[in-house]
Amino acid sequence: MSDTQKLLRRAGEVLIQNYGRSPVVMARGEGTHVWDTDGRKYLDLFAGFGGAILGHCHPELVEAATAQARKLWHVGNALYSEPQIEFAERLKKHAFDGRAFFCHSGLEANEAAIKLARLRGLKDGGKKWKTISLMKSFHGRSLAMIAATGNPAVKDGFGPAVPGFANIDANDYGAIEAAVDDETCSIIMEPIQGEGGINVYPPGHVAKVRALCDARGLTLIFDEVWTGCGRTGRWFAHQYDGVTPDIMTLGKAVGGGLPVGVMFAVPEIAALLVPGKHGCTLGGNAICMAVSRTIFDVIERDDLVQHAANLGEAARAKFKSSSAVGSKVAEVRGRGLFIGIELAAEPVDFVAKSLAKGLITNITSKKVIRLAPPINISAAEWDQGVDRVIDLIASL
Repeated sequence: MSDTQKLLRRAGEVLIQNYGRSPVVMARGEGTHVWDTDGRKYLDLFAGFGGAILGHCHPELVEAATAQARKLWHVGNALYSEPQIEFAERLKKHAFDGRAFFCHSGLEANEAAIKLARLRGLKDGGKKWKTISLMKSFHGRSLAMIAATGNPAVKDGFGPAVPGFANIDANDYGAIEAAVDDETCSIIMEPIQGEGGINVYPPGHVAKVRALCDARGLTLIFDEVWTGCGRTGRWFAHQYDGVTPDIMTLGKAVGGGLPVGVMFAVPEIAALLVPGKHGCTLGGNAICMAVSRTIFDVIERDDLVQHAANLGEAARAKFKSSSAVGSKVAEVRGRGLFIGIELAAEPVDFVAKSLAKGLITNITSKKVIRLAPPINISAAEWDQGVDRVIDLIASL
């Protein structure tokens, strides 16, 4: 029995099988590659659901974590720590004038955002508490966030639904406008839908939603858990639309693989979250904040936002023009290094076939190949990866 088989047997005896895991055990990583316990090498085109934004074991992130671990780990949020302040300053520089709340995940950031929107809607005797979200969205797996998520499969088995959420057709502005009533306090939307299939809205759609929120006094929440930190060819995907949210939520890449979530709100709304209204015991711990700060510094220094934009544009053009895939591809979507390749038919074992060829990929919405590599992937590695994905599609 191989080491991998032994580990898989042990895993079956101690881990809940709630993930559709491939029977592969990863042992180490470096840059855009990982190696399993049998020594096989893989090009990572999915970066741990986007978390490993700078790849695996980036030396500057390792150094940031190590140096901070030798200085200060955790003191709790009844006190201040410098890494939190420094990272929040970087968010303000690259996003908008906001104030940060730190937690462990994008889910928790979205929960905090909904609570803050309700505080705004209910203050001074107000009666606004409901949130509009969109079909094909994904906002997390807590009871409240599965109510917000516009995917029936995510909700299945967890009823009755938490009240206060309405899921509306993502691209139907008229339906979104009609869903607003006197009790609506907020709209939450991903600037590009991730789990839903890398769906990009029609031109002008996001700006119209922003204008609707302004006109009706609603809080606009952008869930940038997938799309933040340069992945889409902008620091944050909402910057493509030239609008600013009232609240932005981050997760995944913002910790580079460590558990970091951020709710970032404009000052006048952030001020409503006074002591006692919300908290997170380990949120913003010093080690995670030192790493998050360094992630932003590396992205800025190495111009990785533009790098992601350039590589993504070239890849989408290659997928669209490839005669090898032909009618097997229905549509190619996305921005930057956040790409969805919708197949004409549901593939069989595509992820397993990718692993067999030394690639880590993902399938979402049953037939959308989702690519989200580290944004510091080299042009040569990316070209090689795209060519291998094209070969896999052609072989279906």
